[in-house]
Amino acid sequence: MAPPELMEDLVGEILLRLPPDEPEHLFRAALVCKPWLRILTDPEFGRRYRSFHGAPPLLGLLHRLTALQGDPVPRFASTTSMPDFPHPSSGGRRTRPLDCRHGRVLVHMLREKIMSYLVWDPVTGDRHAVPKPTIHWLIHNAGVFCAADGCDHLDCHGGPFRVVFMATDDHDLLVKVSVFSSETGVWSTPVSLGDSCECYVRHMEDAIQRDRYHLPYVQPTRAAVIRDEIYFTLRWGHAIVKYDGGNNCLSMIDPPPHNAYGISLMVMDDSSLGFVCIEGCSLHLWSRKVNSKGSAEWVQCQVIDLKTVIPVIDPGQVPSVVGSAEGVGAIFISTDAGLFTIELKSGRWRKLDEPGVYFSVLPYMSFYTPDRCRLLSLANMN
Repeated sequence: MAPPELMEDLVGEILLRLPPDEPEHLFRAALVCKPWLRILTDPEFGRRYRSFHGAPPLLGLLHRLTALQGDPVPRFASTTSMPDFPHPSSGGRRTRPLDCRHGRVLVHMLREKIMSYLVWDPVTGDRHAVPKPTIHWLIHNAGVFCAADGCDHLDCHGGPFRVVFMATDDHDLLVKVSVFSSETGVWSTPVSLGDSCECYVRHMEDAIQRDRYHLPYVQPTRAAVIRDEIYFTLRWGHAIVKYDGGNNCLSMIDPPPHNAYGISLMVMDDSSLGFVCIEGCSLHLWSRKVNSKGSAEWVQCQVIDLKTVIPVIDPGQVPSVVGSAEGVGAIFISTDAGLFTIELKSGRWRKLDEPGVYFSVLPYMSFYTPDRCRLLSLANMN
């Protein structure tokens, strides 16, 4: 018979291979016996588990709508067999989710006197109030991300974070950005995108000649974060605005040629900026690459025919891209048959939710491993 130490090592290696996208397996295994409980609640096992599996799994979804569409149902929709995490809208408070990233959810707390925004960690339950920025806005967007130096973003719980707030100032119609740091507790002085940007001036002159609808309002779609750069889109034909956190400046990027209503920015496997849209029945994926001359350009890297991939009820209804999940190469697509995700590498798809109004899907991605307190509370309930 093998020594107990060897048996425990073998059990640990087996448990290490349980899939992270179904946390229930870990929780059930931890309740089998005390030795397994000890293995699974050991911090070293948690570190090995995250390192072994790499990118955090998708645990659930929130989504946001445009200002005219109103507020979505305040719900964290679990994509696993685990129950939904309690939503911060409890008590009848009106909320609007803005972003999910690095284990955190950024929520706009509407009509709240104490705080304007909330950074919420569904796994740990931690909540941090964020005050209102100084920009006068009508339509805005914001992104939250980990601010810990050298973090691999596999276990960001409890560390410092930043919130980047971008809006079109309703007074001077300039696109502005301000950054909140959890370490200082204050917003930075806003920087703006203006006359120094030729691309912005060209679009602004065209908008003035048309109507207010074509003014540079920020789109309420999920941003893309690449290192210390964060990318948002404008309503101007999905023009892209980049905020460079290292240099504290804004610049504008023309999107690739397209004729689509719904688009999504994403982070590619090589950490380049991706742009995905649907034209007709085909999904088009572009990546921004640096050419031999040292300048960046859009390169189309994939086209997927969706006619035989994603279910639809009415063939005349065109599917719409409503988001993406970084690290796992997944795109969220809404059709009249429901909300689906498709993996770009394998082409596999699965249904996530029923048909509905989806504008920007916010994927919550994090490892959800057992801790002793949570398991003891579950054991006491059984």
